Amino acid sequence: MGVLNIIKRIFVWWDGQTLGTQLFTWRRGERVGEDEQGNVYYRNADDTRRWVIYNGEVEGSRVAPDWHGWLHRTWDETPADRPLAHKDWEKPHMPNLTGTPQAYAPKGSIRRAEPMPRADYEAWTPE
Repeated sequence: MGVLNIIKRIFVWWDGQTLGTQLFTWRRGERVGEDEQGNVYYRNADDTRRWVIYNGEVEGSRVAPDWHGWLHRTWDETPADRPLAHKDWEKPHMPNLTGTPQAYAPKGSIRRAEPMPRADYEAWTPE
């Protein structure tokens, strides 16, 4: 591991865990589970702290609702220990896609590959 990678791991939190988080997790963390995206969830011995180590980009919306409830103490059991019942009409969890090419673009948006002209809009032209 190069010097730049070590410096990056000390200060850069949005590209994975920092060196401090890795040391804290190694010394005090108890692994409690993993979600479908490969994010790994931990707690300390007396369960006063709970945290997630992301697999890839650090983005809060990538935490599945089941694990979000455990992280925020909505329930005590992990989804690995006591899976939540899901309805057949529920859609799978999706992270927030705002700012990505997959973000929603309504009809007529210039962000669409083929923007369609809006029928309810008339451009203003000066007289």
